[in-house]
Amino acid sequence: MHAVVLDSLEEYLAGALEPARSRVVEAHLSACDSCREEVGSMQETSLLFGALRTDEVIDLPPGFCAGVLQHVQQLKPAPTFAGLFALDFAFGRRLVFASLLTLAILGGFIATREAQYPVGPSPEAIMAQQEAPAFDSSAAQDNMLVTLTAYEQH
Repeated sequence: MHAVVLDSLEEYLAGALEPARSRVVEAHLSACDSCREEVGSMQETSLLFGALRTDEVIDLPPGFCAGVLQHVQQLKPAPTFAGLFALDFAFGRRLVFASLLTLAILGGFIATREAQYPVGPSPEAIMAQQEAPAFDSSAAQDNMLVTLTAYEQH
């Protein structure tokens, strides 16, 4: 739709456009097919909405709207199960910070205690391997003695 029609579309559809401006819009609509179709569909939609109106007037008792508003303001939301788990932002940040701090402390504790335990196989595990078929050769038995000696020096 062109700017000539867009600038005064509401007033034109409502019939409140001044005559000089109305003639300009109508002149454009007579020359422009796309704008004419668009304005025509808008007028048709406006007529359909106008058909939905009724002439029936509902008489409300005095103070009805004020009473409804007052009643709505006094209502308190009912607690829900999901509301129990709803956290405000500040509490959530504190909870995440405390969790990360606990994780860091426990991780540090485990890392320092882990250094106390041997990393390789124990001498008992090496002695248990002596009866395996791979230790039938003399070179394998010498390797086992070297490994056991290395454990005894530590």
